[in-house]
Amino acid sequence: MSDLDCNEFVELVTTFLDGALDDETERRFLDHLSACDACDTYLDQMRQTTQTLGTLPPESLPDDARDKLLDAFRDWNR
Repeated sequence: MSDLDCNEFVELVTTFLDGALDDETERRFLDHLSACDACDTYLDQMRQTTQTLGTLPPESLPDDARDKLLDAFRDWNR
């Protein structure tokens, strides 16, 4: 298999954070991460975002904001 580029890395971040990458893809992901400061920063930002959003009670978001988030992520893993 070939090395990951930054675009592939970004596509795999959510799956990585879910712990759902296969062993070979995870190795390629981590290899890229160790060599790319920009992707390291991106992964940190995604971790912080998911942690922060995960602590918000759903009712704290206005309906329109909740709907926009749901629309944005509805087909995220497809």
